[in-house]
Amino acid sequence: MASIKYWRLYLLTVILGIGGSFQYGIQVSFIAPPAEHIQSFVNYTWMWRYGSPVEDSSNQLIWSFIVAVLSLGAWAGAIHSGSFPVKYGRKKALLINNVVAMVAALLMLFSRTARSFEMILLGRFLYGYNVGLGVSVHLMYLGESSPKELRGFLTLTGSIFIAFGKVFGQIIGIKELLGTDNAWPLLLAISGLPAFFQFTTLLLFPESPRYTYIDKGDTEACKRALQWLWQEEDLKEELSDMQKERESALGQKAKTVKDVLTSRCVRWQLLTLAIPCAGVQLCGINALYFYAFDIFRESGVPESQMHYLAIGIGATELITVSLCSFLIDRAGRKKLMGYGYLLMGTTMAILSVMLSIKDLNPVIPYLNICLIFCVISIYGLGPSGVSMALPADLFLQAWRPSAYVISGTINWIGMFLVGLCFGYIVDALGQFCFLIFVVYCFLSAAFLIYFVPETKGKTMVEIMMDFNQLNFKNKSEINIEVHDVGKGTKF
Repeated sequence: MASIKYWRLYLLTVILGIGGSFQYGIQVSFIAPPAEHIQSFVNYTWMWRYGSPVEDSSNQLIWSFIVAVLSLGAWAGAIHSGSFPVKYGRKKALLINNVVAMVAALLMLFSRTARSFEMILLGRFLYGYNVGLGVSVHLMYLGESSPKELRGFLTLTGSIFIAFGKVFGQIIGIKELLGTDNAWPLLLAISGLPAFFQFTTLLLFPESPRYTYIDKGDTEACKRALQWLWQEEDLKEELSDMQKERESALGQKAKTVKDVLTSRCVRWQLLTLAIPCAGVQLCGINALYFYAFDIFRESGVPESQMHYLAIGIGATELITVSLCSFLIDRAGRKKLMGYGYLLMGTTMAILSVMLSIKDLNPVIPYLNICLIFCVISIYGLGPSGVSMALPADLFLQAWRPSAYVISGTINWIGMFLVGLCFGYIVDALGQFCFLIFVVYCFLSAAFLIYFVPETKGKTMVEIMMDFNQLNFKNKSEINIEVHDVGKGTKF
């Protein structure tokens, strides 16, 4: 089969995923199981230092910071995803990032020995930095190393590795494995292993071909990298596309985050990046994970079994995201994500109504569990996967790093705000809390279906020309501003 010749590219995909998006999935899932053990450790440390137990409110505040500091670290990592990959290259940026994760793992591992919960806080921040930088550079590196016919499938594997990381984190966090009072430091340090794996294996792979050609101007190194990764000799079409992109960048100033935010020639790409992709946190999926436990309790599920149902939800997301990888280059990004948001919004609206009448019939709580699994399945088949793949299509080389800074900032701030505010929203609105996310889903669906052009099977330059039909009202403006691209990103 023709696809077998890309086996080295597939291997690179696995290595990038394990050290990139997989880390994200682990970090958002494995922190809940050892919560009581970590809070007990905070109380023990406080008593050892000050001779009295910590107040419950202070202990809860420290725990909230341990959970939330991941998002702040990820935001810092996302900000640096615009400068590090340009200055050091995609490969070296990931190698440096792996060292950060390994340092964080050591802090977690020895935190109990040192009797320091501050080491856990610092470790979580560094883990967040690793995730924020790693996810962006992972997708950048992979998208720039893939042929156009595989770009959607391979970049979507970022979502597969996130879902896999969630399931892995939930499984190793159960009390039969590492979710115990003795083993929780090992659980928190587990992310050091994927980082070490990527650090040692990525050394064997070449730098991103597009970065090598367009940013560094090294045609021969780019050609060698493509031949090694793709096992192809005829690279004329790919090199021609890179040449067009490089020529359009010559003589132009470097693009900053401000340029991306203010430039007319990427206005609709920015809206597409911000609303349905980076804003995916606002679709309510994390809130649904949180609220699911209340629905399980109402259905009579024993507390001891809750964690296993959560693993079931994570496994459902993993299976559906994997199915999405086979659909994305057939159905297209626009349809999968647009109609996915539409179905998500409709299902959550039905769930809100069913939650309000749950006492009318004993069967309704079980139907609500089914609706939760339906929402998770729709999310995996559409928005989850495409939100990873689509951003790699939207921007030319010069704009891409700064675009990922914006994407990461929106994503991580959105996650931080949802995590911070959702409890208060539930207290105020009860089961109708999902209606806020329903509105976002419907707006994103309308935006994608009616405005965003399809990107599957197109080169970067072809996609840019499609968006220029939206960015500029008349053709003369397109000709003047189409070449407004730069060679890098500065801060």
